[in-house]
Amino acid sequence: MATENKNLSEYDKNTIPNAKDFRFGIVVSEWNETITEGLYNGAFEALIDCDVPQQQIIRWNVPGSFELIYGAKKMLQTQNVDAVIVIGCVIQGQTKHFDFVCEGVTQGIKDLNVQTDIPVIFCVLTDNNIQQSIDRSGGIHGNKGTEAAIAAIKMAYIRQQASMSHPFNQPLLVSGAIQIEETPRKIEKE
Repeated sequence: MATENKNLSEYDKNTIPNAKDFRFGIVVSEWNETITEGLYNGAFEALIDCDVPQQQIIRWNVPGSFELIYGAKKMLQTQNVDAVIVIGCVIQGQTKHFDFVCEGVTQGIKDLNVQTDIPVIFCVLTDNNIQQSIDRSGGIHGNKGTEAAIAAIKMAYIRQQASMSHPFNQPLLVSGAIQIEETPRKIEKE
């Protein structure tokens, strides 16, 4: 498992861009509410810890994980946010419903990231059983919501810097981070 040897709640504030001027949307599924509330709390607390003012965090609830796509789309269209986090939990059952929901939500969130200029962060647990979800929503593996909030801050920063006419002025200090730089082009005349 990807999270087996990693605590999802651990982050180093020194490696995270300043988030005090960003505005975040969080769309939360009401299905598997105990899990999604744990994920929301992790995301909210991480944003607050990273100096995002509470009034710059907008929460909308939707009935289930499949509805996260529409909720995120409408939030992108109406709320002037720098990033959106979608929070849901789909647990494997005895039918193919799990596969259809997981595939649809994954593709829908991917589509929003391709079609819009605002990052949408995927925080949807797709676990085999309830214990795996508990472990990742504030349990022994930490909180995937925390991890999503940190990703949202970093992506909002990348979006901000990419829209400016100069290169990144504050590198992301994490291992393997990509830095966008402007490279002067030499134009040859014939």
